Amino acid sequence: MKIGTDGVLIGAWTSIKNKPNSILDIGSGTGIIALQLAQRSTAESIDAIEIDDNAFEQCIANFENSPWGDRLFCYHSSIQEFAQEMPNEADFEPYDLIVSNPPFFETPLENKINRKSQNSNIDKHQRAMARFTDALPFDHLIICAAHLLSDKGVLAVVIPSDVSDDFIETCNEHRLFLLRKCSVQGTASSAVKRCLLEFSFEENTPTHSNLIIEKSRHDYTSDYKELVKDFYLKM
Repeated sequence: MKIGTDGVLIGAWTSIKNKPNSILDIGSGTGIIALQLAQRSTAESIDAIEIDDNAFEQCIANFENSPWGDRLFCYHSSIQEFAQEMPNEADFEPYDLIVSNPPFFETPLENKINRKSQNSNIDKHQRAMARFTDALPFDHLIICAAHLLSDKGVLAVVIPSDVSDDFIETCNEHRLFLLRKCSVQGTASSAVKRCLLEFSFEENTPTHSNLIIEKSRHDYTSDYKELVKDFYLKM
């Protein structure tokens, strides 16, 4: 699986001011977000959940080959199964930080797949599943995160901007309130496509910001470079 801008953004933007001791990455894919948070924080336990077989194997390999392998662990599970079973474990403690780059597609999965050639259908199917909303509906993500989060914990996600209001409303229904929102644009003239969101159980006055990624093709803004500079060899 390719490493996308969305994952790098949420891994770099998510606040660790509350000094989380335990972190959960939902839908980890390659493990990039968990790895970024391992690099940024001193959390003793960083767990990941990945349901896709190939992505799970790749995530495990990346964890084992990183300098933080002793703090990283990936579960081969859906978040629904994980949220139902994990709290029953005797040594379970709620997470201080939960982060996710959840899947999303606005059109049916089969329509996405059928646009591709049959020769690459298996790989394209796996890639599509990784970003297809029905594989992890947003309300399932929110309910499970609220169930697994500590009282002082934070939930951080990156989602399409056109569903951000609905996502925030659903979070409010489960007593998760917006802390921070960052609207992301590709360039200054392009529409906002992504939103970075943070929530907690404490009601507050949320802060809002904007981030522009590029001035022109491969010419990145100073704000973007400052945010992700610790994760790229070249910019």
